[in-house]
Amino acid sequence: MTKLRTIDTHTHILTQETAALLSKAGAKVTITPADGEAAAFDVMGTVYRPFPTGGFDIARRLRDMDAAGVDVHVLSATPQTYLYNLDPALSATLAAIQNDQMAKHIAVHPDRFWGIATLPLAQPAAAADELRRAMTKLNLRGAMFASNVKGMNLDDASFEPLWATAEELGAFIFIHPNNVAGADRLKSYYLANLIGNPLDTTIAAASLVFGGVLERYPKLKVMLAHGGGFTPYQAARWEHGWAVRPEPKKNLAQQPKNIAGRFFYDTILHSAPVLEFLIKQAGPGHVLLGSDYPYDMGMPDCVSHVRGLQISDADKASILGGRAETLLSGKPS
Repeated sequence: MTKLRTIDTHTHILTQETAALLSKAGAKVTITPADGEAAAFDVMGTVYRPFPTGGFDIARRLRDMDAAGVDVHVLSATPQTYLYNLDPALSATLAAIQNDQMAKHIAVHPDRFWGIATLPLAQPAAAADELRRAMTKLNLRGAMFASNVKGMNLDDASFEPLWATAEELGAFIFIHPNNVAGADRLKSYYLANLIGNPLDTTIAAASLVFGGVLERYPKLKVMLAHGGGFTPYQAARWEHGWAVRPEPKKNLAQQPKNIAGRFFYDTILHSAPVLEFLIKQAGPGHVLLGSDYPYDMGMPDCVSHVRGLQISDADKASILGGRAETLLSGKPS
Protein backbone atom coordinates (compact mmCIF):
# COMPACT_ATOMS: atom_id res chain seq x y z
CA MET A 1 0.00 0.00 0.00
CA THR A 2 1.35 3.43 -0.98
CA LYS A 3 2.20 5.63 1.99
CA LEU A 4 0.32 8.91 2.18
CA ARG A 5 2.67 11.82 1.57
CA THR A 6 2.12 14.96 3.61
CA ILE A 7 2.29 17.92 1.22
CA ASP A 8 2.67 21.48 2.50
CA THR A 9 1.21 23.72 -0.21
CA HIS A 10 2.22 27.09 1.29
CA THR A 11 5.97 27.60 1.72
CA HIS A 12 8.45 30.24 0.58
CA ILE A 13 12.09 30.16 -0.44
CA LEU A 14 14.90 32.54 -1.39
CA THR A 15 18.44 31.18 -1.22
CA GLN A 16 21.67 33.18 -1.10
CA GLU A 17 22.47 31.99 -4.62
CA THR A 18 19.13 33.24 -5.95
CA ALA A 19 19.54 36.58 -4.16
CA ALA A 20 22.97 37.00 -5.76
CA LEU A 21 21.55 36.26 -9.21
CA LEU A 22 18.73 38.77 -8.72
CA SER A 23 21.27 41.39 -7.63
CA LYS A 24 23.47 40.68 -10.65
CA ALA A 25 20.45 41.11 -12.93
CA GLY A 26 19.71 44.57 -11.51
CA ALA A 27 17.51 44.16 -8.42
CA LYS A 28 19.69 44.29 -5.31
CA VAL A 29 18.62 41.58 -2.89
CA THR A 30 20.75 40.54 0.07
CA ILE A 31 20.37 38.08 2.93
CA THR A 32 22.51 38.87 5.97
CA PRO A 33 22.44 36.18 8.68
CA ALA A 34 22.09 37.71 12.14
CA ASP A 35 22.39 34.53 14.20
CA GLY A 36 21.82 30.82 13.79
CA GLU A 37 18.06 31.23 13.48
CA ALA A 38 17.36 34.24 11.26
CA ALA A 39 18.68 36.88 8.88
CA ALA A 40 17.96 40.39 7.70
CA PHE A 41 16.48 40.34 4.21
CA ASP A 42 17.03 43.49 2.10
CA VAL A 43 15.08 43.96 -1.14
CA MET A 44 16.20 47.08 -2.99
CA GLY A 45 16.69 49.04 0.21
CA THR A 46 13.71 47.77 2.19
CA VAL A 47 14.76 45.54 5.07
CA TYR A 48 12.57 42.70 6.31
CA ARG A 49 13.31 40.78 9.49
CA PRO A 50 13.39 38.20 10.73
CA PHE A 51 13.94 35.98 7.71
CA PRO A 52 14.31 32.56 9.34
CA THR A 53 17.28 30.42 8.34
CA GLY A 54 15.12 27.76 6.71
CA GLY A 55 14.02 30.32 4.13
CA PHE A 56 17.48 30.37 2.57
CA ASP A 57 19.22 27.25 3.89
CA ILE A 58 18.08 24.05 2.16
CA ALA A 59 19.65 21.71 4.73
CA ARG A 60 17.87 23.51 7.55
CA ARG A 61 14.60 23.37 5.61
CA LEU A 62 14.88 19.61 5.20
CA ARG A 63 15.57 19.14 8.91
CA ASP A 64 12.56 21.27 9.79
CA MET A 65 10.38 19.31 7.38
CA ASP A 66 11.43 16.05 8.99
CA ALA A 67 10.77 17.40 12.47
CA ALA A 68 7.29 18.58 11.44
CA GLY A 69 6.39 15.36 9.63
CA VAL A 70 6.18 17.05 6.22
CA ASP A 71 7.21 14.98 3.22
CA VAL A 72 6.92 17.58 0.45
CA HIS A 73 7.22 21.36 0.34
CA VAL A 74 5.52 23.17 -2.52
CA LEU A 75 8.06 25.94 -2.99
CA SER A 76 7.05 29.47 -3.95
CA ALA A 77 8.97 32.72 -4.02
CA THR A 78 8.99 35.16 -1.14
CA PRO A 79 6.28 37.79 -1.80
CA GLN A 80 8.84 40.57 -1.29
CA THR A 81 10.41 39.56 -4.62
CA TYR A 82 7.29 40.08 -6.75
CA LEU A 83 8.85 43.42 -7.85
CA TYR A 84 6.06 44.26 -10.29
CA ASN A 85 6.98 47.97 -10.31
CA LEU A 86 10.27 47.51 -12.14
CA ASP A 87 11.06 47.87 -15.83
CA PRO A 88 9.04 45.22 -17.71
CA ALA A 89 12.06 43.46 -19.20
CA LEU A 90 13.82 43.37 -15.83
CA SER A 91 10.69 42.11 -14.08
CA ALA A 92 10.43 39.25 -16.57
CA THR A 93 14.12 38.42 -16.12
CA LEU A 94 13.80 38.34 -12.33
CA ALA A 95 10.83 35.98 -12.50
CA ALA A 96 12.68 33.66 -14.87
CA ILE A 97 15.73 33.60 -12.58
CA GLN A 98 13.63 32.59 -9.60
CA ASN A 99 11.80 29.91 -11.57
CA ASP A 100 15.04 28.46 -12.93
CA GLN A 101 16.46 28.38 -9.41
CA MET A 102 13.35 26.66 -8.09
CA ALA A 103 13.64 23.98 -10.76
CA LYS A 104 17.27 23.52 -9.72
CA HIS A 105 16.31 22.95 -6.07
CA ILE A 106 13.65 20.45 -7.12
CA ALA A 107 16.09 18.54 -9.32
CA VAL A 108 18.37 18.00 -6.32
CA HIS A 109 15.52 16.89 -4.03
CA PRO A 110 12.71 15.68 -6.32
CA ASP A 111 11.11 13.59 -3.58
CA ARG A 112 10.95 16.54 -1.16
CA PHE A 113 10.21 19.60 -3.28
CA TRP A 114 7.58 20.62 -5.81
CA GLY A 115 7.37 24.18 -7.08
CA ILE A 116 5.11 26.90 -8.42
CA ALA A 117 6.35 29.83 -10.48
CA THR A 118 6.52 33.53 -9.88
CA LEU A 119 5.42 35.65 -12.85
CA PRO A 120 5.85 39.23 -14.15
CA LEU A 121 2.16 39.91 -13.58
CA ALA A 122 2.33 43.59 -14.54
CA GLN A 123 2.86 42.31 -18.10
CA PRO A 124 0.13 39.65 -18.44
CA ALA A 125 1.23 38.45 -21.89
CA ALA A 126 4.80 37.94 -20.67
CA ALA A 127 3.41 36.30 -17.54
CA ALA A 128 1.43 33.83 -19.66
CA ASP A 129 4.57 32.99 -21.63
CA GLU A 130 6.58 32.48 -18.43
CA LEU A 131 3.86 30.30 -16.92
CA ARG A 132 3.92 28.10 -20.01
CA ARG A 133 7.72 27.87 -19.89
CA ALA A 134 7.72 27.13 -16.17
CA MET A 135 5.24 24.30 -16.51
CA THR A 136 6.36 22.75 -19.80
CA LYS A 137 10.13 23.24 -19.54
CA LEU A 138 10.80 23.41 -15.78
CA ASN A 139 8.07 21.03 -14.59
CA LEU A 140 6.66 23.52 -12.11
CA ARG A 141 3.03 22.95 -11.20
CA GLY A 142 1.45 26.38 -11.37
CA ALA A 143 2.14 29.87 -10.09
CA MET A 144 1.79 32.19 -7.15
CA PHE A 145 -0.20 35.35 -7.92
CA ALA A 146 -0.24 38.47 -5.78
CA SER A 147 -3.67 39.45 -4.51
CA ASN A 148 -3.39 42.60 -6.62
CA VAL A 149 -0.90 43.92 -9.15
CA LYS A 150 0.12 47.51 -8.46
CA GLY A 151 -3.35 48.08 -7.01
CA MET A 152 -5.15 46.46 -9.93
CA ASN A 153 -7.63 43.71 -9.07
CA LEU A 154 -7.33 40.28 -10.65
CA ASP A 155 -10.52 40.61 -12.71
CA ASP A 156 -8.96 43.35 -14.83
CA ALA A 157 -9.44 42.62 -18.53
CA SER A 158 -5.69 42.65 -19.14
CA PHE A 159 -5.35 39.36 -17.25
CA GLU A 160 -7.74 37.41 -19.50
CA PRO A 161 -5.00 35.78 -21.63
CA LEU A 162 -3.19 34.72 -18.46
CA TRP A 163 -6.28 33.11 -16.95
CA ALA A 164 -6.90 31.32 -20.24
CA THR A 165 -3.34 29.98 -20.25
CA ALA A 166 -3.58 28.89 -16.62
CA GLU A 167 -6.76 26.95 -17.33
CA GLU A 168 -5.31 25.38 -20.48
CA LEU A 169 -2.20 24.18 -18.63
CA GLY A 170 -4.02 22.95 -15.54
CA ALA A 171 -1.98 25.34 -13.40
CA PHE A 172 -2.40 25.42 -9.64
CA ILE A 173 -2.83 29.12 -8.83
CA PHE A 174 -1.96 30.25 -5.32
CA ILE A 175 -3.27 33.72 -4.40
CA HIS A 176 -0.98 35.34 -1.82
CA PRO A 177 -1.50 38.82 -0.34
CA ASN A 178 0.85 41.70 -1.08
CA ASN A 179 0.64 45.50 -1.26
CA VAL A 180 -2.48 45.34 0.88
CA ALA A 181 -5.46 47.68 0.75
CA GLY A 182 -5.80 50.24 3.52
CA ALA A 183 -2.09 50.18 4.32
CA ASP A 184 -2.18 53.83 5.42
CA ARG A 185 -4.42 52.83 8.34
CA LEU A 186 -2.58 49.61 9.16
CA LYS A 187 0.84 50.95 10.10
CA SER A 188 0.60 50.12 13.81
CA TYR A 189 0.56 46.83 15.72
CA TYR A 190 1.56 44.74 12.66
CA LEU A 191 -1.97 45.27 11.35
CA ALA A 192 -0.78 45.27 7.74
CA ASN A 193 -0.23 41.56 8.24
CA LEU A 194 -2.84 40.70 10.88
CA ILE A 195 -5.70 42.47 9.07
CA GLY A 196 -4.27 43.58 5.72
CA ASN A 197 -3.22 40.15 4.49
CA PRO A 198 -6.58 38.41 4.96
CA LEU A 199 -8.36 41.55 3.74
CA ASP A 200 -6.48 41.71 0.45
CA THR A 201 -6.90 37.99 -0.15
CA THR A 202 -10.64 38.51 0.31
CA ILE A 203 -10.68 41.36 -2.21
CA ALA A 204 -8.86 39.13 -4.69
CA ALA A 205 -11.35 36.32 -4.15
CA ALA A 206 -14.33 38.65 -4.54
CA SER A 207 -12.85 40.09 -7.73
CA LEU A 208 -12.51 36.62 -9.23
CA VAL A 209 -16.07 35.72 -8.26
CA PHE A 210 -17.99 38.94 -9.00
CA GLY A 211 -15.75 39.82 -11.95
CA GLY A 212 -16.84 36.58 -13.61
CA VAL A 213 -13.32 35.18 -13.98
CA LEU A 214 -14.12 31.82 -12.41
CA GLU A 215 -17.37 31.67 -14.37
CA ARG A 216 -15.52 32.23 -17.67
CA TYR A 217 -12.76 29.77 -16.78
CA PRO A 218 -14.55 26.97 -14.93
CA LYS A 219 -11.51 24.68 -14.77
CA LEU A 220 -9.21 27.11 -12.97
CA LYS A 221 -7.68 25.73 -9.77
CA VAL A 222 -7.26 28.59 -7.28
CA MET A 223 -6.10 28.36 -3.67
CA LEU A 224 -6.45 31.28 -1.27
CA ALA A 225 -3.79 31.88 1.38
CA HIS A 226 -4.35 31.93 5.13
CA GLY A 227 -7.62 30.06 5.13
CA GLY A 228 -9.08 32.34 2.47
CA GLY A 229 -8.87 35.57 4.41
CA PHE A 230 -12.44 36.51 5.32
CA THR A 231 -13.95 34.80 2.26
CA PRO A 232 -15.49 31.64 3.78
CA TYR A 233 -16.82 33.48 6.80
CA GLN A 234 -18.71 36.20 4.86
CA ALA A 235 -20.07 33.94 2.12
CA ALA A 236 -23.66 34.51 3.20
CA ARG A 237 -23.18 38.28 2.94
CA TRP A 238 -22.00 37.89 -0.65
CA GLU A 239 -25.03 35.72 -1.35
CA HIS A 240 -27.45 38.21 0.19
CA GLY A 241 -25.87 41.14 -1.64
CA TRP A 242 -26.12 39.38 -4.99
CA ALA A 243 -29.81 38.67 -4.32
CA VAL A 244 -30.84 42.21 -3.34
CA ARG A 245 -28.46 44.53 -5.22
CA PRO A 246 -27.88 45.05 -8.96
CA GLU A 247 -24.13 45.79 -8.73
CA PRO A 248 -22.95 42.27 -7.83
CA LYS A 249 -24.87 40.88 -10.84
CA LYS A 250 -23.03 43.06 -13.36
CA ASN A 251 -20.56 40.34 -14.37
CA LEU A 252 -21.92 37.33 -12.48
CA ALA A 253 -24.93 35.51 -13.87
CA GLN A 254 -25.32 32.96 -11.08
CA GLN A 255 -25.28 32.90 -7.31
CA PRO A 256 -21.85 33.59 -5.79
CA LYS A 257 -21.90 30.32 -3.83
CA ASN A 258 -21.92 28.37 -7.09
CA ILE A 259 -18.61 30.00 -8.04
CA ALA A 260 -16.92 30.66 -4.69
CA GLY A 261 -17.43 27.01 -3.84
CA ARG A 262 -14.64 26.19 -6.28
CA PHE A 263 -11.91 27.89 -4.25
CA PHE A 264 -9.31 25.91 -2.34
CA TYR A 265 -7.91 27.03 1.00
CA ASP A 266 -4.81 26.36 3.05
CA THR A 267 -5.04 25.39 6.72
CA ILE A 268 -3.29 28.44 8.21
CA LEU A 269 -5.96 29.63 10.64
CA HIS A 270 -4.25 29.11 14.03
CA SER A 271 -7.40 27.60 15.52
CA ALA A 272 -8.79 24.07 15.37
CA PRO A 273 -12.48 25.12 15.68
CA VAL A 274 -12.10 27.75 12.96
CA LEU A 275 -10.36 25.27 10.65
CA GLU A 276 -13.09 22.71 11.33
CA PHE A 277 -15.65 25.35 10.34
CA LEU A 278 -13.77 25.98 7.10
CA ILE A 279 -13.67 22.26 6.33
CA LYS A 280 -17.42 22.02 6.93
CA GLN A 281 -18.09 25.16 4.87
CA ALA A 282 -15.82 24.39 1.90
CA GLY A 283 -15.64 20.60 2.09
CA PRO A 284 -12.53 18.60 2.97
CA GLY A 285 -11.62 18.26 -0.69
CA HIS A 286 -11.12 22.02 -0.86
CA VAL A 287 -8.73 22.39 2.10
CA LEU A 288 -4.99 21.76 1.73
CA LEU A 289 -2.18 21.55 4.25
CA GLY A 290 -0.18 24.77 4.58
CA SER A 291 2.37 26.20 7.00
CA ASP A 292 3.67 29.52 5.56
CA TYR A 293 7.17 28.18 6.21
CA PRO A 294 9.56 29.71 7.24
CA TYR A 295 7.77 32.79 8.59
CA ASP A 296 6.86 33.50 12.20
CA MET A 297 3.20 34.00 11.28
CA GLY A 298 3.04 30.45 9.98
CA MET A 299 2.18 27.10 11.53
CA PRO A 300 5.20 24.80 11.78
CA ASP A 301 2.96 22.28 13.56
CA CYS A 302 0.53 22.11 10.62
CA VAL A 303 0.63 18.30 10.35
CA SER A 304 -0.05 17.61 14.03
CA HIS A 305 -2.68 20.38 13.99
CA VAL A 306 -4.64 18.61 11.24
CA ARG A 307 -4.18 15.20 12.84
CA GLY A 308 -5.78 16.56 16.02
CA LEU A 309 -8.95 17.84 14.34
CA GLN A 310 -12.37 16.35 15.08
CA ILE A 311 -12.86 15.06 11.53
CA SER A 312 -12.67 11.63 9.89
CA ASP A 313 -9.39 9.90 9.09
CA ALA A 314 -10.32 10.01 5.41
CA ASP A 315 -10.76 13.78 5.56
CA LYS A 316 -7.45 14.16 7.38
CA ALA A 317 -5.73 12.10 4.69
CA SER A 318 -7.23 14.30 1.97
CA ILE A 319 -6.12 17.53 3.66
CA LEU A 320 -2.65 16.28 4.59
CA GLY A 321 -1.76 15.41 1.03
CA GLY A 322 -4.23 13.22 -0.81
CA ARG A 323 -6.03 16.07 -2.54
CA ALA A 324 -2.81 17.92 -3.35
CA GLU A 325 -1.49 14.85 -5.18
CA THR A 326 -4.22 15.25 -7.80
CA LEU A 327 -4.74 19.01 -7.68
CA LEU A 328 -1.07 19.83 -8.29
CA SER A 329 -0.64 17.28 -11.04
CA GLY A 330 0.31 19.99 -13.51
CA LYS A 331 -2.41 18.72 -15.82
CA PRO A 332 -5.78 20.18 -16.86
CA SER A 333 -8.76 19.15 -14.75
